[in-house]
Amino acid sequence: MALLDWIAPESGLRVEGEGVRLRPPRASDYAEWRELRAVSRAFLQPWEPTWPADDLSRVAFRRRLLAYARDREVGAAYPFFVFRTSDDALTGGITLSNIRRGVAQTGSIGYWCGKPFTRQGLTLAAVKALIGFSFRTLALHRLEAACIPENQASRDLLGKAGFAEEGHAKAYLKINGAWRDHVLFGLVSPLGDHDGPDEGVSV
Repeated sequence: MALLDWIAPESGLRVEGEGVRLRPPRASDYAEWRELRAVSRAFLQPWEPTWPADDLSRVAFRRRLLAYARDREVGAAYPFFVFRTSDDALTGGITLSNIRRGVAQTGSIGYWCGKPFTRQGLTLAAVKALIGFSFRTLALHRLEAACIPENQASRDLLGKAGFAEEGHAKAYLKINGAWRDHVLFGLVSPLGDHDGPDEGVSV
């Protein structure tokens, strides 16, 4: 439990967006996260990997927190929950993952939105906020994203966020129990070359 206590407060990491706030998940988020995922299950499952049988359990949530902490510690990924600033309601999640440094300076964006909060611009605002965090704070050069061709809502969202469609990958990811083709998107930083990540993590 000591490790979970250490994870929960986090280190002040925040990303502010238009009408949304991103912060790393905490142990205290479990009940709200479980309720939102449960009510959104049928809506989300066609676009996500198969959920484990215990996916919504507290034990599984703790495993998520431990994995998130390890990823952050080595700079491999930055997972966030998305909160609506008007009432601090949890609306979904967004992750910057697969971060490659060296000559690549690249990361991948993935996200989900709870069914009650769709078509309100909240996920688009979260993506835009994470783009700023990725380019300004982490000094990445490029971001990538992918979605199933039939997911027109996600394709439209990525376009509005500035991503360009770059190609088509066969059997790219295993989604809902099957290997699915994906449309690939990319976005290059407009900020030019960086010397390295900014000091601190708040934007």
